Amino acid sequence: MKKRMLLITGLLLIMAVLTGCTEYDQPITSESQGFWNEYIVYPLSMLIVKMADIAFGSFGLSIILVTIIIRLAILPLMIKQTKSSKAMQALQPEMQKLREKYSSKDQKTQQKLQQETMALFQKHGVNPLAGCFPLLIQMPILIGFYHAISRTREIAEHNFLWFDLGAPDPYYLLPLIAGVTTFIQQKMMMAGTAEQNPQMAMMLWLMPIMIIVFAINFPAALSLYWVVGNIFMIVQTYFIKGPDLKASAAGSAGGAKK
Repeated sequence: MKKRMLLITGLLLIMAVLTGCTEYDQPITSESQGFWNEYIVYPLSMLIVKMADIAFGSFGLSIILVTIIIRLAILPLMIKQTKSSKAMQALQPEMQKLREKYSSKDQKTQQKLQQETMALFQKHGVNPLAGCFPLLIQMPILIGFYHAISRTREIAEHNFLWFDLGAPDPYYLLPLIAGVTTFIQQKMMMAGTAEQNPQMAMMLWLMPIMIIVFAINFPAALSLYWVVGNIFMIVQTYFIKGPDLKASAAGSAGGAKK
C-alpha cells in the first residue's frame, strides 16, 4: 500500500509539472510542434472546436460533451482499475496476518515477508500494480485535455451560464462544486479503506482543497471540466461499486449506533 501511495503521489507531481510546463500559455495551433502538441493536445483542441459547431456554437456545452466522450472512452480502464483495487482490498486481512507473523525488522524476515506476500498475490491471481497501469494510460489523455482547454483561444472568447470561460468564476461557485464533487468521488472510491489508512484519509481532504485553490485561480472552463468529470466519476463509481458502497454505509451506521 505504501508503494502504491508513493506511485500515486509521484503521478500527481508529474501532473503538476506537465500542467505547468513552459507551453502552458502558448496557443495550440496546427503549427505547434512536438509529439505532445501534434498528437495529443491539438487533436483534443480540434475536437472541442468541432463539437462547439455541433452544439450551436456553445463552447461550454462542447466541454461538457467532450469530457463525457473522453470519460466513456477510458471507462474500460477505470473498470479494470476498480476491480484491481477491490481484489487488493479483499486480500488486506491476509496481508495483515503476514505482517504480524513477520513483524521483525531484520532483513531476512522482511525478505520472507515479501516472498510470502508475492506467493499470496500469485495464489489469488492479483497484480499489485495492475490498478496503477490504467492510471498511467489515463493521465496523458486527461492532462492533454486540460492543456487543450487552456490553450484553445476560442474558448476564452465565449461565456457559459453565469461565467466567462476564459476567466475565473466571479462567484466561486464552480470551484466549490469542483471541490465538493472531488470529495464525494474520492469518498466513494475509498469506501471501506480510508478509515484504515491514514495516508488515504489525508488525500481524501487534501485533493478537494487543492482543486478548490486551483479552480479559484484558473479559467472557469477548467473548473467546468473538473465538475463534469467528477459527476461522471460519481455516477460511474456508484454503478461499479454499488454493493460495496451500501455495505460500507451500513457498517458505518452500525458503528455509529454502537
